[in-house]
Amino acid sequence: MDLSVHGVSPATREFGCEQNLLSRPDGSASFIQGNTSVLAGVYGPAEVKVSKEIYDRATLEVVMQPKIGLPGVRERAREQCVRETCEAALLSTLHPRSSLTLILQEVHDDGSLLACCLNAACMALMDAGLPMSCLFCGITCVIDTDGQIITDPTLQQEKESRALMTFAIDSTDKRVLMSSTKGSISIQELQEAIALSQKASHRIFEFYRGSVSRRYSKTLK
Repeated sequence: MDLSVHGVSPATREFGCEQNLLSRPDGSASFIQGNTSVLAGVYGPAEVKVSKEIYDRATLEVVMQPKIGLPGVRERAREQCVRETCEAALLSTLHPRSSLTLILQEVHDDGSLLACCLNAACMALMDAGLPMSCLFCGITCVIDTDGQIITDPTLQQEKESRALMTFAIDSTDKRVLMSSTKGSISIQELQEAIALSQKASHRIFEFYRGSVSRRYSKTLK
């Protein structure tokens, strides 16, 4: 698949995924991008506290656990990004006055951590069998000092960049469900990064289909 864009490097690292890893959650998945790895667990639908109850849809809570130590500002920001994406994709009105909890555990961060969290979350939601209007994936891009856009950057590439962007892309219309940006970026660069992310999402959605297909083909044998 040719994803070439002028001044852009569309390469992505290898993906890996395994679903139904944990016994206690209703759905779970691990997702690996290069050396970045995240474990996700979904609980629910379950009873919700009265103070958090929403009468016409489910209440979604996202918890991000760092590899070491307690959650901080970065984890809270990532929780919000993941929650906004999941709320846009989930058909939460089918489970009113109930609770859904998504727990994300950082296993190792070598760049594109938020994108990996989004991908792990989607696979875990699928494993839990929760109804969604579409699937979604996360794509992280950086702009280096030469003005090139690099997809799925490593941690070192993120540190050396002047701008960092993560987009959540839906599987149906390739819409941007969520965006998180940091650094100096022009409107043209943002548009190029979105276009590249939309193209790069094809590979991740193909990986989703292949991963789920392999899993259920083993189950049916």
